[in-house]
Amino acid sequence: MKQSDYKYQTKNNEIVVRDFVFDFPVDIDPVWIPCNPVRSHMFNGFSLTMPYLEPYLIRSILKAREYVSDPQLLKDMSGFNHQEANHFKCHRRYNELLKANGYPELERVEKHMVKAYARLESKSLRTQLAYSAGFESMTNGFTHWLITKRVALFGGANPHVSSFWIMHMIEEAEHKTVAFDTYVAYSGQYLARFLGVFHGSGHIVGLGIWAMFISLKKDKILYRPKTILQILKELMLMCANVGPFMFRALLPSFNPRQVQDPQWMKDWVKGYTTLPKDALIPLLDTSNPDMPVPFKLSHTQK
Repeated sequence: MKQSDYKYQTKNNEIVVRDFVFDFPVDIDPVWIPCNPVRSHMFNGFSLTMPYLEPYLIRSILKAREYVSDPQLLKDMSGFNHQEANHFKCHRRYNELLKANGYPELERVEKHMVKAYARLESKSLRTQLAYSAGFESMTNGFTHWLITKRVALFGGANPHVSSFWIMHMIEEAEHKTVAFDTYVAYSGQYLARFLGVFHGSGHIVGLGIWAMFISLKKDKILYRPKTILQILKELMLMCANVGPFMFRALLPSFNPRQVQDPQWMKDWVKGYTTLPKDALIPLLDTSNPDMPVPFKLSHTQK
């Protein structure tokens, strides 16, 4: 597709810039899912990437603005950048607590990411935007996985971290069209977008798993048979739940507008509108067997 062929398509979600603030306890246990250090450290590893990935996403979107003329897409790009900026700042605060509470070795991965993203930004803008669109296609799968399987994943877990991840995924779904639309408006070439799914998604998953291994090694449990089996189980769960979304993103006809949002997410978004001004976002009740949205909704609001 040539740049001149781009036409904006209406999206289902409004991009809402919210206060993305969670008051993590200073002494928070990095193993925040009881009896599951592997899953805890896997998500901690993904969190570690965000203060490097998301500023990169923002910069690539900013570079693309001069090639975009559609006012609706420009508005979406602005909303995308504001949401992502809030995300990475919160992840950075959480990551500092992880390092302070027993895992300073994670700084090794952070130093690597500084260099990795500097190299990526030396590539063509098409490659950068394809990476961004590819990664964002994977977050559709994570949104559905974390929300629809929230009880199995986060039952009994730390409510601050669980709420933090769920809300992050909700906002990822709200801006799920932006990186794709920006890429299409700039280039739209199918092969680069196809490769970007593997490039963006594989890079982040690889970095997160590396960080997970470092933490498990620090815990002195990495090489235990039980740990190895748990790692395989968690990776299989992730592939089974996220893989189909990535496969669909590889198709020439793919458009993130085709991905329907979970009803629980829609209820959360409606519930957020009832929150008084300046009120803190309520945490999930991870002890509840249904883990409902943390807002009181009337039947007319559901």
